[in-house]
Amino acid sequence: MVNRLPKYIDLSILFVINLFFFGYSWYIALVLSVVFFLGFYAFRSYDMEIMKSLNDSTIRIVAGVIFGSIILLILYPLFLENYINRNAFIYNFLISIVVFPIIHKIEYKLFEKRAKQRKYLVIGKKDEIGNILDEIQEKTLNKLYFVDYINPSPVKLDELINKEITEKKANKNNKTPAYDAILVTDPKLEEKVKDKLEEYKKMGIKIEYLPILVEKHLKRIPLKVVEKFKEHYSIIFNQEHESPAKRVVDVIVSLIALVIFSPFMLIIALGILIEDGRPVVFKQDRIGKDGKIFTMYKFRSMKNVEREKPLFADQEQDRITKVGKVIRKLRLDELPQFFNVLKGDMSVVGPRPEQKNFVEEFEKHITGYKYRHITKPGITGWAQIMYKYTSNIDETSKKLEYDLWYVKNDNVFINLKVIIQTLEAMVFKRGAM
Repeated sequence: MVNRLPKYIDLSILFVINLFFFGYSWYIALVLSVVFFLGFYAFRSYDMEIMKSLNDSTIRIVAGVIFGSIILLILYPLFLENYINRNAFIYNFLISIVVFPIIHKIEYKLFEKRAKQRKYLVIGKKDEIGNILDEIQEKTLNKLYFVDYINPSPVKLDELINKEITEKKANKNNKTPAYDAILVTDPKLEEKVKDKLEEYKKMGIKIEYLPILVEKHLKRIPLKVVEKFKEHYSIIFNQEHESPAKRVVDVIVSLIALVIFSPFMLIIALGILIEDGRPVVFKQDRIGKDGKIFTMYKFRSMKNVEREKPLFADQEQDRITKVGKVIRKLRLDELPQFFNVLKGDMSVVGPRPEQKNFVEEFEKHITGYKYRHITKPGITGWAQIMYKYTSNIDETSKKLEYDLWYVKNDNVFINLKVIIQTLEAMVFKRGAM
């Protein structure tokens, strides 16, 4: 569920503590509170499954405070040296690990107890869509509840709705109606009762659609939903999705990253050269925006051995060098791709670019795979932080669902979220990091 309130509460508490208890000026208190809050956010402290566990919350908060402290140490010589001392780090650390896990646990319990359950009458077949709705129900802690599934005729639908209305009138004190809304999960079935649904809208009965519910709560677009709402997604994915602001962010982030990581890049290059000789940088053709081929750069992490056909990453473990094991684990082999971003072939955030042979194979067997090429490929991405490495068609299909959600919802704020949470994914070995 959407849980903005805990974020506002945490940010306010951090600001008040640094302003009144530690005596910092309002703008320094704001800098400190925002930086530590971003640390909490980066390590997913506001996810319900994390807030549920006191231990998980504490671990994430600790990691978040450490992340925030590192950011402050980077900023310290620039403009904070005369305003804060080491006590700012110590006090914020101690208060954060004691106070916020407890607050998050309380907030979770209050949500679990008091959030109103919303009940749906589903227009659709349970055997086709039930597993997706079960996942939404679990994700929302049963606050969205799918009561009945119907393959409707106008008569059957009218019978159910009229029964509900009659029962409400007969018992005005009834606070638990059978249905709070009607959920449409199949446009073909909707056509059968379209006139009735229009009537219900005028009566104030809420009509909702599966794509909106799925995208909001699962943060991916299941391929089954893409198939059922084919016309809807065809229109959406044929629109332009990239804004000029994204290019500006890409250039700024890439320049900063190349400056910060240049010493590491030099050390990695020397390590590869000493262990396995040239070339230091591995170049490979990948499929980019609109299906165009570009040359992607990576630090070479494998021995120079020719392969007859492309393989998934986990099928080439025997080729990985000693330096390669280290840089792949820390994702440092991807650093040269910031040059791809500067050239305009890639973005910092986007679907990972794939080899041509794989793309041709996937487009034959996976619904909607072509849509991931609407936007530029990225160094990191929503699918990378949400799902593991893939090694077969089924896993690639699942990962595509996250890519499609990203392509449809791509904006500056989601890109910043992915960049921030990429570190968390690396630290906790989550996703394809």
